[in-house]
Amino acid sequence: MILAGVDLAWQSERNPSAIASGRLVDNTLTVTGIDAAVYGIDDVLDNLTAIKDLQGVAIDAPLIINNASGQRICETGIGKTYGSRHASCHTSNTKLYPDAKSVYLSQQLLDMGFEHLKGERWQIECYPHPAIIEMFGLAERLKYKKGRVQEKREGQKVLANFLLRLNESDELALNCQGEFMKILDASYIDSIGGQALKSNEDALDAVVCLYIAGLFSKNSNGEVFGDSDSGYIWIPQSNCL
Repeated sequence: MILAGVDLAWQSERNPSAIASGRLVDNTLTVTGIDAAVYGIDDVLDNLTAIKDLQGVAIDAPLIINNASGQRICETGIGKTYGSRHASCHTSNTKLYPDAKSVYLSQQLLDMGFEHLKGERWQIECYPHPAIIEMFGLAERLKYKKGRVQEKREGQKVLANFLLRLNESDELALNCQGEFMKILDASYIDSIGGQALKSNEDALDAVVCLYIAGLFSKNSNGEVFGDSDSGYIWIPQSNCL
């Protein structure tokens, strides 16, 4: 099974999205591609359609926004469950985002046969922060996105180490070799800053999304917050280590 994970820059076309692709065979997900510099929704769509035999994709961005104000039901649900662990959601509605690029991308995928949460070809909305809490058995959100440069580096190294340890996971093994090991290398992370550090963060997020897609495809334990009418987020519920 060919899968993809997308860390989507959906609020501005000036920011890059990151896409990771992989092949799931038996209980091993092998990373086959990482691109952390995809600009614009059309290029994201082109990249996904270029992945031969793609069957499933997990996207970190709101794919369905139908509420005119307030939060989506799924966002409120995530806040109630994970807010005390510092992993609440940002608010999405049509007033704030009347023409969300993420909704456009999701609709294009839907037109291509990628159904929400089901089907031979599928798409799901994911959210790395609570997923990381569940997958790695953490007490609260892993802080690798904000703070000083050195704090970001340390957070990325912790996440990279978790991803490396997934190679031995009984739930779903993650195989990352060759050129794709660079983003997980502690010495490399220590050596970068600025946009390079942000690009590495995006690449790590894309791999997390890819792994979430792998868990969903093999029917691992998970919880759907919300629904495909009002918007939803799928969160894995398995400690993968």
